[in-house]
Amino acid sequence: MNILVVDDEEILQDVLGLLLRKEGHRPIFARSGEEALLAYDKDPIDLVLLDVMLPGLSGMEVLRQIRQREPEQVVIVITAYSSIEGAIEAMREGAFHYIPKPFKNEEVLLTVRKGLEQRRLTQENRELREQLGKRYGLDNIIGKSQPMQQVFDLIRLTAPSKSNILVLGESGTGKELVAKAIHQHSRRSSGPFVTVNSGSMPPDLLESTLFGHVKGAFTGAIAAKKGLFELADGGSIFFDEIGNIPADTQAKLLRVIQEKEFMRLGGVDVIRVDVRIIAATNAHLENLVQQGSFREDLYYRLNVISIHLPPLRGRPEDIPLLARHFMHLYAEENGKEIRDITPAAMERLMDYRWPGNVRELENAVERAVVLAVTDQIDVELLPPSVRSGGPAATSAQAFATLPDPEVSFWDAVSSYERLLIVRALQAAGGVQKRAAELLQVKPTTLHEMMKRLSITAEMVNS
Repeated sequence: MNILVVDDEEILQDVLGLLLRKEGHRPIFARSGEEALLAYDKDPIDLVLLDVMLPGLSGMEVLRQIRQREPEQVVIVITAYSSIEGAIEAMREGAFHYIPKPFKNEEVLLTVRKGLEQRRLTQENRELREQLGKRYGLDNIIGKSQPMQQVFDLIRLTAPSKSNILVLGESGTGKELVAKAIHQHSRRSSGPFVTVNSGSMPPDLLESTLFGHVKGAFTGAIAAKKGLFELADGGSIFFDEIGNIPADTQAKLLRVIQEKEFMRLGGVDVIRVDVRIIAATNAHLENLVQQGSFREDLYYRLNVISIHLPPLRGRPEDIPLLARHFMHLYAEENGKEIRDITPAAMERLMDYRWPGNVRELENAVERAVVLAVTDQIDVELLPPSVRSGGPAATSAQAFATLPDPEVSFWDAVSSYERLLIVRALQAAGGVQKRAAELLQVKPTTLHEMMKRLSITAEMVNS
């Protein structure tokens, strides 16, 4: 291994050089910060031993510049007892560890071994993610199942087009990741990607956010402001939960799609834009169209091409792949050496139905990584719902028998949605925010669903 030793004391260079050569390493020496950076750029470096007190360019500045060049580089700081504060600051700047002077030879060798092991694990994790991406993924979306391979094919086929795209799928399936992948693989990739949280703001604020406003358009409009459509010009705009947009805003959105122009709130000047719309929803838009709460003409304008994201329970072969991906990701992020998930823990992950989909799986694995004290994730580190099987039994019982043949499919689905929401509200004591957490949906989404399903306080209290 090439180890860069940065110290202006010749005797320390001799001692460290002798120690490192005995371990089979190749020491490269520098006596100043300037020499260190020249040496770093000349040869591939596996680890840096860096003295804080240097003539010329300071050790802290050398550390910062090395981290800029290679954020994953392992830098071990050497410091005198009188400058421990500098070592602590170096740790905040990303140093792996520090060794106080005078040091013990074995302490140096042990710290170097740990640093090189950390670098090896980091490289292995990065290579694994790259291999996963090449074999089973597209950008940050991972899956080897047939449904996900079809999603990848659709993204590649449709991204270069100019057509609007509707991404369908349950909450937590990764609809925004799909939207970003479409943008990145399109001819607009050099342009902006702007996200609109459609259901998280009142109608007036939503319109001002989308289309901008002129000075004096409403109380508090003390200056003109561009909207998201202007900011997205030449790029893509992503509408998350498009089904929550109010009727008046739907009409204005339709005009933008048809005419590629709009006016700011309170303004008279027509503004033209070139924006591709990618919309997403976990609602049944056809149902909303039939109920009259979503415009049919807007639906067909948005649904030129639709991409259906399968729920995680519909692609169980992807669970081990995703779980290990998140394990390596959060192990690296938390500086932990976690190598695998035990067969028993993986069996629980496979048996669980994941109502929160990939997002819930990611949270479960991150929790396990944080709690882990060994190099494996075992059953006891999984959330209680996953260990016990969670909502799987409830889901199985709910659909154990077919609904009344006189009842339509959508009415049966609405009935089940109503039952789930009422039970969640009862469990949450009527607090909608807590019920939304139990159902793993946004509070705004729950509010809209309650309105659509005509859920009243009397139902919850009965």
